[in-house]
Amino acid sequence: MAKSNIIYSVGRRKTATARVRLYKTASVPGFDGVQLVVNGVDAEVYFPGESNKAAYRQPFFITESLKKYSASVKVVGSGKSGQLGAVVHGLARALAKSEDDFHSLLKKAGLLTRDSRAKERRKVGTGGKARRRKQSPKR
Repeated sequence: MAKSNIIYSVGRRKTATARVRLYKTASVPGFDGVQLVVNGVDAEVYFPGESNKAAYRQPFFITESLKKYSASVKVVGSGKSGQLGAVVHGLARALAKSEDDFHSLLKKAGLLTRDSRAKERRKVGTGGKARRRKQSPKR
């Protein structure tokens, strides 16, 4: 497959990073009939459940390009929820790169904005938690 038919992008969420390759074909090369491959496995297996399926398909539904594109994703870090958010962010960025009119649709849906929420670091003297304070003596 020619490099011109592949669009690269990166999506992030919490400590997860997803490297996305968006193909201008209906299925991922090497995987017959599979539209989204995550870490070498079909996305339905990697992210089981209907709510997860709706989440990673959302960028395709918004742009009405479900049958036009397919993607291969390598995702590392965080847990499954953070990884799913990173995959959705990466897919949205790749689709926005592919066609100019997709950018406004995805931006309006809030998929191009990186969700920067992450676990707060623990502070010194808080007894192992981020905001907990040590109990002061009563008398």
